[in-house]
Amino acid sequence: MEKQRAPRNRTITLNDGDLERYISLCTRSYAQDSVIHGDTFEVINGLPNNFVDLLIVDPPYNLSKVYSSNSFKKCNDEEYGTFTRKWINAIRHTLKRNASIYVCSDWRTSIVVGQILGEFFTIQNRITWQREKGRGASHNWKNAMEDIWFATVSSDEYTFNVSNVKVRRRVIAPYKVGGAPKDWTESENGNYRDTCPSNFWDDISIPYWSMPENTDHPTQKPEKLLAKLILASSDIDNVVLDPFLGSGTTAVVAKKLGRRFVGIEREREYCALAQKRLEMANSNKEIQGYTDGVFWERNTLALQKKLKHNESLPLLDFAQ
Repeated sequence: MEKQRAPRNRTITLNDGDLERYISLCTRSYAQDSVIHGDTFEVINGLPNNFVDLLIVDPPYNLSKVYSSNSFKKCNDEEYGTFTRKWINAIRHTLKRNASIYVCSDWRTSIVVGQILGEFFTIQNRITWQREKGRGASHNWKNAMEDIWFATVSSDEYTFNVSNVKVRRRVIAPYKVGGAPKDWTESENGNYRDTCPSNFWDDISIPYWSMPENTDHPTQKPEKLLAKLILASSDIDNVVLDPFLGSGTTAVVAKKLGRRFVGIEREREYCALAQKRLEMANSNKEIQGYTDGVFWERNTLALQKKLKHNESLPLLDFAQ
């Protein structure tokens, strides 16, 4: 039975005829700027050597989860470790010497993923992001965090564009030296400081029904999150590979930011959604939370717009 959606629901869906039309745009083997419809472990050997600048991996977490026509069943740490080593060994040949790798994981198996990743690459950091959504728990802490491991092929030769991913924050207590702002910018629209990003991200929401990037994929990552990874660890025209593409977020964001992309996905529905989103990106390059080349602190951009138009500001805006 088709889902009944609220009138303001903006979820991207496949209409009658969409599935076959968009699946026809997918490939079965390697091509640049492509969504490859197939199983990663069958496709990966056909990919070229040393062509990837940035690898972003969002594998099935070690949770029992249904993905369209397939499912992943929770297993023990040893079995999940074997799965992790399998995809790493399969994909290593595609990476350039200066490539960067980001691997997403749930909190419980994060330590397993990190240890195995360290066997093959240099671990540079672990990012924890607060996804803000999670089932309430009456006998435990609510699970609202996920990890992203940052690793590189080389220990010291890799891309990291820190200036591209600074966060613009509102200055609450402006400090001046000799009458001039100290490490912040004064403007008629407010006072702001561009700060170096940390490895704890609390400014990103997972996609939900009123966001135009949302799909029915059960574990879809936000475009803003992928934008941070791609801008930090790749340059224009670099190649980004995602071997578990899902509904296409990595490919879509790569396209919006001027990167080349290759994504692999075994589910027909998700491949079609990815192609539909890529088509939509031809006319809409917006990434929610990333505007005019700036990652804005939550609520800061809306505040600036109100100040610019001399609108009254409720106390709540300053508290958030």
